[in-house]
Amino acid sequence: MKLSTKGRYGLRMMIDLAAHYGEGPILLREIARREEISEKYLSNLVNPLKATGLVEATRGVHGGYVLAKSPDEITMQEIVEVLEGPLCLVDCVERPTVCSRTSRCIAHDLWKETAEGIAQVLRKYTLADMVVRRKAKRDNLTHDNYMI
Repeated sequence: MKLSTKGRYGLRMMIDLAAHYGEGPILLREIARREEISEKYLSNLVNPLKATGLVEATRGVHGGYVLAKSPDEITMQEIVEVLEGPLCLVDCVERPTVCSRTSRCIAHDLWKETAEGIAQVLRKYTLADMVVRRKAKRDNLTHDNYMI
């Protein structure tokens, strides 16, 4: 399984919005610059996030995007599923009726357990957690580059 650019960039955009939560609407242009992602690409990602109630848009001079909920209320699983779809590796995990072997297939059990493990990890972390990790990583980079 490989996460697409859509999922990776969308997650980065949401973490950036979380890092600036409470500062008012943020322009996609600003996120694009900070995250080194095309503004046009981000504009395609924001629509499904708005449609599912994770992001809100404000028009006008002081417009932009904000999280629709607090960063501690949005899990990584929610974001990934909006952008990538269900977290299943094979169709038979999500829809057992597509395969007549599902009930006796040992590989099915493995794929199901794997999908549950991925979901468990993504559900464990919120945007607030990721903002803390982002700050720690940036602080470590700053300290690692210190020279006399």
